[in-house]
Amino acid sequence: MSSMDQTMKFNVKADAEETSSEDILLKVHEALLEKEYHPINQIVGYLLSGDPAYIPRHNNARSLIRKKERDELIEELVRFYLQHKNQ
Repeated sequence: MSSMDQTMKFNVKADAEETSSEDILLKVHEALLEKEYHPINQIVGYLLSGDPAYIPRHNNARSLIRKKERDELIEELVRFYLQHKNQ
């Protein structure tokens, strides 16, 4: 049997390591501060509207925040809030 007749396994590395929602939010926050934007307003604007224009390209923040779905980022924020509120 030739190798063309065999099922081959193909692995694709999405990212060397998938960036966590927490890391993304912290890096975007830092980029917004560096650009002297109000980070909370900008991140909330992005999460509510989905418009990437709320996030600058500075330090690759815009492409970084788009690596996760908005609902995943919101889920991380709610989880963090509730965990720390109940302590």
